[in-house]
Amino acid sequence: MILRRRSRFDHLVARQLDLFAEDEVQLLEEAWEADAAWTRASADETEELYGDYQLVVDAVGERLYDIREAYAATLDARAGAEYRTAFNRGALKRFRRLAAFLEDG
Repeated sequence: MILRRRSRFDHLVARQLDLFAEDEVQLLEEAWEADAAWTRASADETEELYGDYQLVVDAVGERLYDIREAYAATLDARAGAEYRTAFNRGALKRFRRLAAFLEDG
């Protein structure tokens, strides 16, 4: 079993993600509802409903990205890279597919 070293940013990231979840509860509910809608849709409706889902996922990802980058901009390059890694890991663990946008950013 491989244990990962805790980042000094883990607590901060957890708090930032808690605040995001509180502030964006409506957007997150919309995302989960859109996910459920397209996965249960008939073949005729799937493409359109997946497009709707993807728009919401992109909005979630962009908001998470903005939070990450706003804080990372206050750090030096090395600390910023460590923070981004911790943020991405925390966001992906908590929001799964909704945070996939961060994997590329």
